[in-house]
Amino acid sequence: MSWEAPQLAGTVALVTGASRGVGKGVALALGDAGATVYVTGRTTVDEAAAAVSERGGRGIGVRVDHSDDAQVEALFARVREESGRLDVVVANAWGGYEDHDWQTFGAPFWEQPLSRWHTMFESGLRMQLTTARFAAPLLLEQQRGLIVLTGGWDDPHEYLGNLPYDLSKAGTSRLVATLAHELRPHGVAVVGVYPGFTRTEAVVGAYAAAGMEPPPETQSPELVGRAVAHLAADPELLTHTGTGAQASTYAERYGFADVDGSTPTRFAMPPENRL
Repeated sequence: MSWEAPQLAGTVALVTGASRGVGKGVALALGDAGATVYVTGRTTVDEAAAAVSERGGRGIGVRVDHSDDAQVEALFARVREESGRLDVVVANAWGGYEDHDWQTFGAPFWEQPLSRWHTMFESGLRMQLTTARFAAPLLLEQQRGLIVLTGGWDDPHEYLGNLPYDLSKAGTSRLVATLAHELRPHGVAVVGVYPGFTRTEAVVGAYAAAGMEPPPETQSPELVGRAVAHLAADPELLTHTGTGAQASTYAERYGFADVDGSTPTRFAMPPENRL
């Protein structure tokens, strides 16, 4: 099924952590809409940027370690010098899975290593805050713009199965609200677009290793990107600032399907994870 992408020609966007996974899906969808997209990450950014250009946008790859504040600051200085403006920022880079043992993911919090708290918050949530911190001055100059945070969760009554992970996701959702509060008077919107069960390379690889296919309720990484593109083109964007939802909710709102033509539905945790 073809996608009637909104028109974002002339829009300058930046997507962090976009060399693969959800970030790459966002960058590709923005390319479909004709945007100039700065694609950041630690690996294969040039390949991802080339794919954006092939889709009709203009992809610019920049190698950035988003745990290094100096590199992040230099990134936005480069955007200012090269493009003179910035319209859309997607804070997707998240290092919370580094040094992560999935076999102990569901262990009680008192058995979780303290290092996991550090990675979830310092290498995870802090990356999103740092991105917003250095993006804000560019967006404020235009008195309009959009910051999107991925990685949050849309139901505070669902437990994500791991205490530090759950808290970090709740932190992202709260960051959407607090950033929006400060930026709303300047015309800049902050919105959470949260992936559901997504067929990233890591998920597909994990299922393949077990000799299985991902379940049918999974969604493509580009579903998140389509949501971002429609938000960026929405003339009533500021009415959504401070809110967050799964990409499937935006698909229903704006009337788009996933890349395979399927109608996405919200991914929910099992009943035993209700708080």
